[in-house]
Amino acid sequence: MTPSTHRASVTLPDESTAKRVVDALSEVFFEDQAAFAAFERPDGRWDVTVHFAEPPDQNLLRELIDQVVRQDVASTLVFDTVEAKDWVKASLEDLVPVAAGRFIVHGQHDRHRIPPNKLGIEIEAALAFGTGHHGTTRGCLLLLDHVLKAYQPRRVLDLGTGTGVLAIAAAKALHDKVLASDIDPPSVRVAEENARLNGAGDLVDVIRATGFAAPRFAEDGPFDLVLANILANPLRQLAGPMARHLASSAQVILSGLLTHQAPAVIAAYRARGLVPLRHLKIEGWSSLLLRFVK
Repeated sequence: MTPSTHRASVTLPDESTAKRVVDALSEVFFEDQAAFAAFERPDGRWDVTVHFAEPPDQNLLRELIDQVVRQDVASTLVFDTVEAKDWVKASLEDLVPVAAGRFIVHGQHDRHRIPPNKLGIEIEAALAFGTGHHGTTRGCLLLLDHVLKAYQPRRVLDLGTGTGVLAIAAAKALHDKVLASDIDPPSVRVAEENARLNGAGDLVDVIRATGFAAPRFAEDGPFDLVLANILANPLRQLAGPMARHLASSAQVILSGLLTHQAPAVIAAYRARGLVPLRHLKIEGWSSLLLRFVK
């Protein structure tokens, strides 16, 4: 059961403003007093949310934000209380199996609802991002299904695997090994556990790595198919290193970017010899399929 918390939310014009506000608040409220979150909206603005264990001083918060922004943004601060709730149980009740081509992502409670002609991928809602209900994950799965209808890649990489859902999907569809990586140690453990849960523990090899720095990428590559559901800025930065680890005519599926960020990501990869083939837009998010022309 998650205890009740007090929440303050505000919408800011851009990322730099959001960062300045979070930095300013972090200097006043310590980690045990408040938790901060900042997310980009589909319209390009940013939402900043602060959770407090105790009711915050509303006037102090407004003054601090007013000092940083000075655009009468502080008056738009919204305060409310998030009641105590078993969020995992509630999430499981609300989430239904998500179909993406031949793949269906589901929780344990929906095992019985998977048709025999579909590939079920069991990911619990408690593991947050990567359950298949996010537009980026679904977009990647749809593009993966499209690719595998006409292409049989031998060397597959899931970069930034998270819960491992994409690596598991590729391994189960191909009946072949997939290399998966993540920068976050807990994500590596979660992905390994999910692979075992889905009967793909022997096929999905998960490593901890930052970008393409680990020796395993050179050992296992060059790759015929790369899946990378990350974020727009890291994707742009990885364009060069990724191109150096691709086989001739390799296909790449990218996601984790808002639709307005897609042109910049496409330009970064086009400069490295990757041409766009498909562009899916789901819930304000973009998923891209590109081919490497060496």
